[in-house]
Amino acid sequence: MRLRKWEDLPAFMKCGEVKEYYEILAKKKGTLELKRGFDLFIAMIMLVILAIPMLVIAVMIKMDSPGPVFYRQERITAYGKKFRIHKFRTMVNDADRIGSAVTVNKDARITRVGSKLRNLRIDEIPQLIDVFVGNMSFVGTRPEATKYVRRYSKEMFATLLLPAGITSEASIRYKDESALLDAADDVDRVYVEEILPQKMKYNLQSIKKFGITGEISTIFRTVFAVLGKEYR
Repeated sequence: MRLRKWEDLPAFMKCGEVKEYYEILAKKKGTLELKRGFDLFIAMIMLVILAIPMLVIAVMIKMDSPGPVFYRQERITAYGKKFRIHKFRTMVNDADRIGSAVTVNKDARITRVGSKLRNLRIDEIPQLIDVFVGNMSFVGTRPEATKYVRRYSKEMFATLLLPAGITSEASIRYKDESALLDAADDVDRVYVEEILPQKMKYNLQSIKKFGITGEISTIFRTVFAVLGKEYR
């Protein structure tokens, strides 16, 4: 990807809090290009390899409950661009209309097949499509719903200098986010006021340390986390 010129950033991102992070990335333009090349190459290979397993999963979803195969909620990526994310549907159809945009472990909206897909994060596989077309990257801040981005602080907007990601250090540290929200009386409030700020500390720190070696390490750490390793 190419970093936009400062003057071409959206108005809401042109602030001192974002400038600090922008200047860090501006010194790593070659690494940013390499990041996009890596994303494109690996996403293309994985989409070919996983085509048949994805087809099998799609059939399982359709047989388990009525509704589309993919969950296509609007999310936010680099520079505030809106896109509709690709995820395997793990909840009942139109789940967004009957509950929060974040999910708890015992959420009644989760389907039988969906529960298994979520446990192994298999529902994330279709995001390879989003990586391939450039709306996402393998590593980056998880794409948030529009209503949560509206609650960002000015410093948090710095995460929008890069594409949203499938995984990140914050995703690893908060892999059990749903469990943390289980006891919340107001899920949205707890997420915005308590969990999101903590996740953003990791996201912003990742920008300061941005590099391909670190991103590859995050990918491997994610695999180990899914397999059960705990990171504190």
